[in-house]
Amino acid sequence: MNKITTIEEISSIFKNGMSIMVGGFLGVGTSENLVTILMKSDVRDITLIANDTAFTEKGVGPLIVNRRVTKAIVSHIGTNQETGRQMIAGELDVELVPQGTLAERVRAGGAGLGGVLTPTGVGTVVEEGKQKIEVDGREFLLEKPLRAEVALLKAYKADKAGNLVFHQSARNFNPLMALAADLVIVEVEQLVEIGELDPDAIMTPGILVDKILVQGR
Repeated sequence: MNKITTIEEISSIFKNGMSIMVGGFLGVGTSENLVTILMKSDVRDITLIANDTAFTEKGVGPLIVNRRVTKAIVSHIGTNQETGRQMIAGELDVELVPQGTLAERVRAGGAGLGGVLTPTGVGTVVEEGKQKIEVDGREFLLEKPLRAEVALLKAYKADKAGNLVFHQSARNFNPLMALAADLVIVEVEQLVEIGELDPDAIMTPGILVDKILVQGR
């Protein structure tokens, strides 16, 4: 199966109203090229699942600035003042999730679990509207799993089977999101032949990756 894709093919995938996960932390580990393709596709009403909304001109920030996102599920808004402005004005639905809880909700979505139990947020505004479950005399919140129709990832290197290697902290949310989307698209800096990667260096197995965009092609 040939997983190498093109800008044109990726553009045709995006549809209005899609749920899209994007890897990265304040833009580090986010594919600027895939975000740009999404921007140029003029798709709107996106439900965005990401760690943060980065900066106005970096990471997923331009999607917010250009009003492509209807709902953002994030652990914080980053340094993107436009996210804060739209949220306060009621123009953008922002669901703020504690960072560890966000990671575990994505992991639960990837593993097919019904959710995770966490004490984080008990007794705070985080618990509003959520089911509380008592275990051994202690209260936990049931946090439901997160999945998306598409995940946009960034990796340092891949082989043609889609096995991925990430570069240091750019790894962040990318491997988790590879588990929790129906279609996984990754931009890579380097593409090598199958068998060239050290198996111990592979962080995301190729079975999870559907399409590979090689940077600069």
